[in-house]
Amino acid sequence: MVLKVFFPSCCSSADSGILIGRWISEQNSAVILAVVHFPFIPVQVKQYLGEVQRVTQVSVSVLGSWSNSKQEKEESLSEFLEDLGTIFCHEPWIQISKEGDSKFWSCSILQKHSTNPQEEEIILVYYDQRKVMLSHLHPPLDTAGQGAEDASKLSAIFDTVARSQVLFMTDRYDEGPIKLTHWQSDGVEASIIVELLKQASVPACMLLTLLLSLLSGICRSRVLKFWPLSFLWSKLSTCEQLGHRLQHLQVISSNKKAQNQNQVMRKANIFVSLLIDVALGILLMSWLYRKNRIGHLADTLIPVADHVAEELQDLLQWLMGAPAGLKMNRALDQVLGRFFLYHIHLWISYIHLLSPFIEMILWYVGLSACLGLTVALCILSDIIALLTFHIYCFYVYGARLYCLKIYGLSSLWRLFRGKKWNVLRQRVDSCSYDLDQLRLLVVIVQGLIHLLVDLIDSLPLYSLILRLCRSYRLAAGVKFRVLEQQDGKPLRLLMQINPLSYGGVVQTYRLPTYSCYPRDSWASLCKKLFLGELIYPWKHKGDKQN
Repeated sequence: MVLKVFFPSCCSSADSGILIGRWISEQNSAVILAVVHFPFIPVQVKQYLGEVQRVTQVSVSVLGSWSNSKQEKEESLSEFLEDLGTIFCHEPWIQISKEGDSKFWSCSILQKHSTNPQEEEIILVYYDQRKVMLSHLHPPLDTAGQGAEDASKLSAIFDTVARSQVLFMTDRYDEGPIKLTHWQSDGVEASIIVELLKQASVPACMLLTLLLSLLSGICRSRVLKFWPLSFLWSKLSTCEQLGHRLQHLQVISSNKKAQNQNQVMRKANIFVSLLIDVALGILLMSWLYRKNRIGHLADTLIPVADHVAEELQDLLQWLMGAPAGLKMNRALDQVLGRFFLYHIHLWISYIHLLSPFIEMILWYVGLSACLGLTVALCILSDIIALLTFHIYCFYVYGARLYCLKIYGLSSLWRLFRGKKWNVLRQRVDSCSYDLDQLRLLVVIVQGLIHLLVDLIDSLPLYSLILRLCRSYRLAAGVKFRVLEQQDGKPLRLLMQINPLSYGGVVQTYRLPTYSCYPRDSWASLCKKLFLGELIYPWKHKGDKQN
């Protein structure tokens, strides 16, 4: 039978003493956590381990002895280490010794209380205690078979080291009766900046929670539930994004402690995403207000609108004639063409009416970038939707006519087959889609803006930065490398952490997105295009979202 001893590499140079850790009987493994140095009093060691076990809920005990001597091992020390097994009464008792500068260690097992002692093969596995404690082992994507069983065994080892954090809070500068060697024995790892931020975060979170509660009360008031405020709040992407960020701030400022690693990573991802979003928004705002770029943008808007109107008028004039040599219904062409031309005239008049206020509107819109780049992009998307509303009207009118044509053909086909349509069970909501180039261009631009907003909102930036800088924090598994192997000596392995892939990081920690735009599948979009159903630019009541 094979006995595995997981030994922390930071204890390789520790002075002689006893090994404390956890015995995992299901795996026939011992996880060494620290070394207690001589001299010590056994009663005090037992009391200390009892307190650690009560706090961490980990069955920590004395597993064996550790001997590190640069000279030849004395016989009296060997006998004393064997006698410690009768005091602490752990079965089996592990004896590990390092003699001089030899790279091969001796490891033996004593089973004094066993009636039928068996000779066991020993495998000594070194692990980086700091990395194992700070890392979070992720379950494999394929949770069936041998991989899931191996993952459960590894999780027991990672969980043992992570939950024993209290044991690592004592260093050699403590004046207690027990001296330990572990990864923090030279001093507890900490940062003055981090501690100051922790102290400052408490009043900041309290103030932020108070402000958010007041803002949430205003948003839930009855004033915003009346039309048209309720309609605008549910349809405009800016309002949706502000509500989304409000939920993010409530999650960050919550005083509830995270229950597991996923909640901790979710809070950290939201905080970093919000921080980067605001930083990019401030950079955009500083760029807009330099060299009068807002004025140049306002002066460019009117000529662009006039150019689009001229292109639309030329397109309509071409369609009112004989496009591509096709003979059209002239009366219908004239009616529809003049109808659309009148809409273009109304739109141009609307733009020129707003022209004196465009620079002021853009100036105030630029200030919204301090709330985040995503808020500014959502406002840009809403502005594009409002400025191209006439193109959407053309699409709706054409869709209605196309829908009537499709229904007329289907009615004639049913009449030809001797069947009829039950009008009372009519359930088609709206109409079709027109492949107009300008409408397609607007849809593509708005789609790219929405995609960028969703990317910033959902991308787990903190997890990706953590994966790039400290890949061991996000562990997907481990690999073992053979150090030395010699007959009569235990096999020595080095356990190294396999980091989680970037795709796995995004898949595991991706943040949920909230959008007022419909999320139809490609099959649903093709079906609506073919049948003439209307594709709404926002979520419509009764739409089946895929």
